[in-house]
Amino acid sequence: MVVVGAGNAGLAAAIAAANAGASVVVLERAPREERGGNTYFTGGGFRFPYTGLPEIRQLIPDLSDAEIRTTDVGTYPGAQMFDDMVRVSEGLADQELVDQVVRAAFPTMLWLREQGVRWVLQYGRQAFMRDRIHRFWGGLIIEAVGGGKGLSDRLFEIVERSGVDVRYATKATRLDLDRSGRVAGVAVRGPGGHETIEADAVVLASGGFEANAEMRARYLGPGWELARVRGTPYNTGDGIRMAIDAGALPFGHWSGCHAVAWDLNAPPYGNRNVGDLYQKHSYPFGLIVNVDGQRFVDEGADFRNYTYARYGREILKQPHRAAFQLFDARVVSLLRDEYRIARVTKAEAPTIEELAHALGIDQAGLVRTVDAYNAGVQGGEFDPSRLDGKRTIGVAPPKSNWAQRLDTPPFSGYAVTCGITFTFGGLRIDRHARVHDGDGGVIPGLFAAGEVVGGLFYFNYAGGSGLMAGAVFGKIAGEQAASR
Repeated sequence: MVVVGAGNAGLAAAIAAANAGASVVVLERAPREERGGNTYFTGGGFRFPYTGLPEIRQLIPDLSDAEIRTTDVGTYPGAQMFDDMVRVSEGLADQELVDQVVRAAFPTMLWLREQGVRWVLQYGRQAFMRDRIHRFWGGLIIEAVGGGKGLSDRLFEIVERSGVDVRYATKATRLDLDRSGRVAGVAVRGPGGHETIEADAVVLASGGFEANAEMRARYLGPGWELARVRGTPYNTGDGIRMAIDAGALPFGHWSGCHAVAWDLNAPPYGNRNVGDLYQKHSYPFGLIVNVDGQRFVDEGADFRNYTYARYGREILKQPHRAAFQLFDARVVSLLRDEYRIARVTKAEAPTIEELAHALGIDQAGLVRTVDAYNAGVQGGEFDPSRLDGKRTIGVAPPKSNWAQRLDTPPFSGYAVTCGITFTFGGLRIDRHARVHDGDGGVIPGLFAAGEVVGGLFYFNYAGGSGLMAGAVFGKIAGEQAASR
């Protein structure tokens, strides 16, 4: 069998297939030194349901007694995860696929640990200290050791140990079908030129089309060709195109994508040394304004896990595709580590007027916005570990949670733009990861997993569900393909 793509989903498929006894070839379009797809650029977080700390200890058995005493992970029932994934998609997510992700998520996490992936609690990103207890929030509590880079490197180690043949700088160009319509192989272009690899089954795990400026403009709309790409430059939609050319059914939200607040001066594609640290996700504790000094989103609408993938799109709509996240001295300690990297577009000033000047924001506009916001802040207890209901009144847009006056100098501001992570449109699969054709059937021998799949995400995204869905359907695809 052949796996096209070597991110989290593709490598999970390769490992599962090799464990089942299949002979596996993985095609990685990137050279070896740039391998790993978008997985390399993630934070390595996985969303899955759990009943409490005893289940978490199955994944992280070396948690110390001190960590256990000072950690509250709460619970995250499967019904809540299902509701979160469907809710943020405005009810459009394919419920059969969501149900499969939720049901298989925790077993897949255990399987990954059995293969050799190691996990840690996300103390730095998903927990706040309250009453001397680290309290986790938002249904996302675990990441791979080493983040996305660590996850990618570990999966490659497991794949290589399993005897899988990984071919770098090798691009799949066409799916070959036999006369009956079954998959027969893959045409490729590699260092040795063009060839065809015969195969009984193919797993497509080559990502979306976020690195293809023409496809972004065509499907996402005008202006999207100008967005920065958070990850790999090699996800240009080739796997999706090959499958559709072979008769696969396009599916999902083709005009939708995962897009975030990304440093204004980040490069056009992901930087492997910086990883995901160009992102800026502590905005619920401050204000977001455009160059005119105007707010345009509810920063406290929900935990950032449920808003960050949508707000990048809103930034792209602003003048010069730019926005500014503003904080005062009271909340600086709450900002994530990504605000403290060397490569950051930042200003600090003792007054709002001086901060506006330093960042290039209209001074009068920003002063009006901050004054109106401060006047609208209501009383209540500020608690970053929960939806605290501390809101504004008489301000548009409102701030629904974590609303505190912006009045304690020094003030800091961070300039951001839109960074696109992956696209939501893709191929139609079923819970067995089989790719459907346009006539109500499946294409025998063709499977798909990861960001090449459509139907799971619409408009928005629950943090950590992408890696989880990729691993779930990658494992299923590998097992199903091997069974052929």
